Amino acid sequence: MTYFGDPTHWLPLTFAALMGLSILVYVVLDGFDLGVGILFPFADEAEKDRMVDSIGPFWDANETWLVLAIGILLVAFPTAHGVILTSLYLPVAIMLIGLILRGVAFEFRVKAPAHHKSSWNMAFFTGSLMTALAQGFMLGKYVMGLESTFGTWIFAAITAVFLAVGYSFIGACWVILKTDGGLQQKAVDWAKGGIWGLITGISAVSLATPWVSQRIFDKWFTFPEFFLLLPLPLMSGILIALLWYALRHLPTRNDSWAWFPFAASITLFTLAFFGMAYSFYPYVVPEQLTIYEAASAPESLFIILIGTVFVLPVIAGYTVMAYTIFRGKATELRYD
Repeated sequence: MTYFGDPTHWLPLTFAALMGLSILVYVVLDGFDLGVGILFPFADEAEKDRMVDSIGPFWDANETWLVLAIGILLVAFPTAHGVILTSLYLPVAIMLIGLILRGVAFEFRVKAPAHHKSSWNMAFFTGSLMTALAQGFMLGKYVMGLESTFGTWIFAAITAVFLAVGYSFIGACWVILKTDGGLQQKAVDWAKGGIWGLITGISAVSLATPWVSQRIFDKWFTFPEFFLLLPLPLMSGILIALLWYALRHLPTRNDSWAWFPFAASITLFTLAFFGMAYSFYPYVVPEQLTIYEAASAPESLFIILIGTVFVLPVIAGYTVMAYTIFRGKATELRYD
């Protein structure tokens, strides 16, 4: 009771959970619309229009969760914010450029003259790919403890590629859900290829995390933790098998299972995220700063928590409302 009654313990834990939730929601939601952009070169002009139509009502709001996560890191864990952002300055800059580029391209490709549309399509693809690669590079560096050695840079580069492929996979699953006909069949084929990159990426991060830290290794491979945590990889394996089976039998005649690949991919990302969260807890900067050492003063955190109680439901409510209103198959996105 003392532990949970002490604000120096429960407040940092609360904000770490909120930050983790924000990152997870961002990775899933913005992950699929980044993935749609990465798949652009494989679609024809009409298909590109419909792919953009499928993410039009959502993509801008999806990025709100990234702003929320970085905002929590800044105000709740300012010391960690300085360490992490300093170590990842270059990929963060590339990510921001990519987000700006794809945001501008998204709007301009609709309004630009026909002969300029292909240029804006390329800009949308480039911005999406830059953002995905930058985020994957940051993930790899974080897993490696933010160290800058030749080995960590190579691992971060590999992680960058696999996260981009993972985003393209969940993007393909989204297109399966939101479209039909020839484009849906193409998306099934894209997902069949992307699932192997997703599996490789998750496996690489899962194996590297305990390898770089004896503490993390002990958390996973000692008794009884090993048996208590065994459901995580087992559930992931079952999901991957079900995904592969579903993709081999899609699209169905009545389109009744179009939702399954997207739902399963969200679950797979969530399981991988919880595995990482368990591995790194209680550290916010791997092996350097715990959430308790990096946290702001309890008085500051309590004031921020009051604001969060009002802001978070608004963001979540808007997200749920948008996905409810624009449910179903994608229709033409118009600006007039």
